[in-house]
Amino acid sequence: MIRRLMAVLALLWPLAAAGQQAAPLTLNEVLASSAQQAPQIVEAMARVRQAEGRALSAQGAFDTVFDVDAQSRVLGFYSGTYLESKASRPLTSNGGSIYGGYRVSSGTFPIYEDKAYTDRLGELKIGGLFALLRDRAIDDRRGRIALAARDIDAARLEREMVAIGVQARAAATYQNWVAAGLRLKAYQALLDLAEQRRAGIARQVQLGARPMILLTEADTNIVRRRALVVRSQQEYDAAANALSFFYRDDNGERLIAGPERLPASLPGFRPTRPGQPIDRPDVQTLSARLAQSELRLALAENELKPRLDVRGELAYDIGAKGRGGNSRNGEEAIVGIRLTVPLQRRAAKGKIAEANAEIDGLRTRQQLVREQIAVEVKGIAIAVDGAAKTARLAADEAALAADLAAAERRRFDLGASDFFLLNMREEAATDAGVRLLDAQARAALAGIDLAGATADRAALGLPEGPLP
Repeated sequence: MIRRLMAVLALLWPLAAAGQQAAPLTLNEVLASSAQQAPQIVEAMARVRQAEGRALSAQGAFDTVFDVDAQSRVLGFYSGTYLESKASRPLTSNGGSIYGGYRVSSGTFPIYEDKAYTDRLGELKIGGLFALLRDRAIDDRRGRIALAARDIDAARLEREMVAIGVQARAAATYQNWVAAGLRLKAYQALLDLAEQRRAGIARQVQLGARPMILLTEADTNIVRRRALVVRSQQEYDAAANALSFFYRDDNGERLIAGPERLPASLPGFRPTRPGQPIDRPDVQTLSARLAQSELRLALAENELKPRLDVRGELAYDIGAKGRGGNSRNGEEAIVGIRLTVPLQRRAAKGKIAEANAEIDGLRTRQQLVREQIAVEVKGIAIAVDGAAKTARLAADEAALAADLAAAERRRFDLGASDFFLLNMREEAATDAGVRLLDAQARAALAGIDLAGATADRAALGLPEGPLP
């Protein structure tokens, strides 16, 4: 029974091993891993959170402030005790503020503190300050919030540009890994063929059917092909190591993709929208920076204006008459105005000149970047077209070389060809296949460059539109 069980297990083992064979590593799998775990993208996301933190801090300028002040004379001629509480909040649509409070006092106060007197149950007060000229449309508090919002926009756009660059490099590294692996397989197959043929030649030499020099030539050919395999193995190991920078597990740890995960052929890469208008995040980042400069200009121009503020206040004492007398009873309304006129205003003028120069520089730079992008995309499009034509020619060459090698192998088997010519045909076919592989890789890399230059998010495994 044990022998029968072992026999059944031996029959089932190849099937189980085949079922456990790793699936080929796809480009989408690498891009998904890179988009979530690449250190550059994670760092850019941290900068976005940092900008959001600064924006929240700027909004703190409009927080409601509650203040309590209490004092009591414990020694001396006067016995006054005083308590005042006040809540104030800046206005979000004006440079002023509103406030409300309550105060109550008891005992006596010196004449220079006469305003401390209230009725028995205290005094309620509401008021507001409103800017009519300077700080009416914009002030430092609202300006900081607007600048912080543009910082968030710029950080998000920079994160998108970083993500596009990282994904393009991930796709290119994946293509190089597949190309290196398939190149290694091609040279290994060529070496295996030479070693198998060498065994047959050795038998023929032993039988006296072939001269000894033919075996020496076969050994020389094997050494040459083994050198190609060693060099290709080194290139593949380097490519797999480079790919591990982008291919990571859920914890962000690098993964080395083994040869068992190589695809059977080099996957192509085609941009999804090469003919659509370019909407690069770096150009939008400059727009966000330009908006910040315009905000700084508006703040500087605000400082040139005279300050004209109007203030209104209503107060109402409650309860029985206090020691301050009848003058504290009932309602009280106060209206005030304050005018401040800056004379030389050199600080504001300097800021205006600085902001205008910054705006001019950013606009020039924005135009420069747009022109550079147009030239870059045109050049890459030319490279894409040339690489595609080269790949088609390489495919024709590889097919013809494979036909010649197959025909020469049949002639050799029939004794109509020699060992030297057969080796030459086989190596020529392999070299043509490698050249085809390299041409296809260059075509794919050119497509990846075009996708990166045109911010083709879909082709690079990123969601369309701004990243959340």
